[in-house]
Amino acid sequence: MVKLYETENFAQIEFFVTLNRIYVNMADINLKSVRERSGAGDDILSAKSDMRWDVIELLFFAYRDFVGDADEVLREFGFGRAHHRVVHFVCRYPGLKVADLLDVLRITKQSLGRVLKQLLDEGYIVQRAGQSDRRQRLLFATAKGEALVAKLAGLQTTRINRALQNISDDAGAAEPVRQFLRAMIDRDDPDKVLAAILSSPRRGGKE
Repeated sequence: MVKLYETENFAQIEFFVTLNRIYVNMADINLKSVRERSGAGDDILSAKSDMRWDVIELLFFAYRDFVGDADEVLREFGFGRAHHRVVHFVCRYPGLKVADLLDVLRITKQSLGRVLKQLLDEGYIVQRAGQSDRRQRLLFATAKGEALVAKLAGLQTTRINRALQNISDDAGAAEPVRQFLRAMIDRDDPDKVLAAILSSPRRGGKE
């Protein structure tokens, strides 16, 4: 790094010029520092054979493309993934409370409030008072919200069905996939929606 000085109206201005730029992979630096601090040497690298890199990376890209199908449609409505999740679960589980959604989505109340307000204002979701407790505000999807959820779910179902066909022509090919995904979920103190999903061997169309 070289500093060049110029004077203009008795004020000093500094110009910075970069010479011989070198690109450094930050992952290399981080890994090196970890190895030096731990004294593990090559143990970290040799331990990689015990990691499920294959499944970890496939899950990453599978999720990226799975939600990507819906992302393109959501952008047309000025929505993001949080909007999708909210309207999806409200549609699938009518009568959810805000507290229920917070348990499912694990986002802050402020973040949910912004998303929920937009969906309410644009007519995708409505609030109704509870029958047993009129102070409760229960959430329901409108016909407009249900149509959006159906459109997004249709895109994702197409991807799922295509993937299952590549595995097997057997109609039961989805069962091992469901078993795997259910086993990946933490079941300690499940929320209302997760409890409903786990209690049913298969939850397909809207009941």
